[in-house]
Amino acid sequence: MRTFGCQMNVHDSERLSGLLEDAGYVRAAGDATPDVVVFNTCAVRENADNRLYGNLGQLRPVKSGRPGMQIAVGGCLAQKDRGEIVRRAPWVDVVFGTHNIGSLPALLERARVREQAQVEIAEALEHFPSTLPARRESAYAAWVAISVGCNNTCTFCIVPALRGKEKDRRPGEVLAEVRALVAEGVAEVTLLGQNVNAYGVEFGDRQAFSKLLRACGRVEGLERVRFTSPHPRDFTDDVIEAMAETPAVMPHLHMPLQSGSDAVLRAMRRSYRSDRFLGIVSKVRAAMPEAAITTDIIVGFPGETDADFEETLRVVREARFSQAYTFQYSKRPGTPAATMPGQLPKELVQERYERLVALQDAISWEQNRELVGRRVELLVAEGQGRKDDERHRMSGRAPDNRLVHFAAGEEPPRPGDLATVEVTYGAPHHLVADGAPLAVRRTRAGDAWAARQGAPAARPSVTLGMPAVGRPEPLPAATGCAAPER
Repeated sequence: MRTFGCQMNVHDSERLSGLLEDAGYVRAAGDATPDVVVFNTCAVRENADNRLYGNLGQLRPVKSGRPGMQIAVGGCLAQKDRGEIVRRAPWVDVVFGTHNIGSLPALLERARVREQAQVEIAEALEHFPSTLPARRESAYAAWVAISVGCNNTCTFCIVPALRGKEKDRRPGEVLAEVRALVAEGVAEVTLLGQNVNAYGVEFGDRQAFSKLLRACGRVEGLERVRFTSPHPRDFTDDVIEAMAETPAVMPHLHMPLQSGSDAVLRAMRRSYRSDRFLGIVSKVRAAMPEAAITTDIIVGFPGETDADFEETLRVVREARFSQAYTFQYSKRPGTPAATMPGQLPKELVQERYERLVALQDAISWEQNRELVGRRVELLVAEGQGRKDDERHRMSGRAPDNRLVHFAAGEEPPRPGDLATVEVTYGAPHHLVADGAPLAVRRTRAGDAWAARQGAPAARPSVTLGMPAVGRPEPLPAATGCAAPER
């Protein structure tokens, strides 16, 4: 299973894995050539199709040498390109869209029996993703989709055309899934939506999202609640109050700014202005002084002037984000912005991008240095520090979502446990705690992680995974309302 894009795509891939395992497939060993390869694609970047077809080209000789191997392509690019994928890569067996991920096992079987490619793109959602089985990648943290689709019309974003209009789950269904996850040992849930704080509009309750946050906070055994990504237009005071008054809701807000220029925001069709955005930031910090605020910013949108870019720098200085995911504007075929006048030269966009990154890195580093000496409780994570093994460290997330690398100590905690550490160094993008944990709270989430490590491996009949054809260059994260990859 190879996934490109935002957290919604990651969540969909968990569902696809669950569907396939329910149908009798098992995950292939890391060094094995699989019988089934599934690409879950993203379409928000201009070169997304080049990346997909490059990967498909790598697989062509692998498939030629392995009779019966199948390749499936789903997700946003599949929803957009449809039969074009099979035309350009006729060795693909199945193409399915964002609305019918539940059809994948049947489409694979149909392609096998009929010995011809199956292309099935539904125009409306067949099953809400969270009603489908899942193979969760983490034993201690889980995504929970509360809505899919988007009702906004941002000129740079193709997501509404590919995901459809917003559809909300009923609160009782969301809470039932949260309780089930906690019963399995999950300690942290992240509520997902393309525009998560517009939740409730479909069934006429504009305070439904704040109510849902409070209700999740009352689920016994749930340690942490997060959400992504809210839209500034829909951000209301009751949500800030719910965040501040619900201990389980973490003091972290990821809210896309996209631009600090009101003129550019207008051209983007973003229905707020910079003063509105900064007003929300001020209210959040007044209610939760310890909160970390992160954002997404696009540099080089068509028509962006030097003055517009300076406005973005001004807002970044005033907002003092803990981190910003910054992107150089790229055309998305099918979006209004792709044909707008005033497309900027690459060299100018690159220069502005570098200035923005330098400013934000300086702010992030200053903030992280201020945290030296502070004690923080971490949800211990698995595989989030690339150099953890060689430095005998582990990693975890603080309540404000900052990544902290810490010394494992003589009795290392398990992923899913909670460890209290003292910060000794602040880097621009992470914190370090050189000492061993001051305290460790073993949790049911840690038990769940340990049980997963000791589970006996199933005997493979048909394998599922990725062939050894080289790791792809990762896609940049989505720059729509969905938050970027973690």
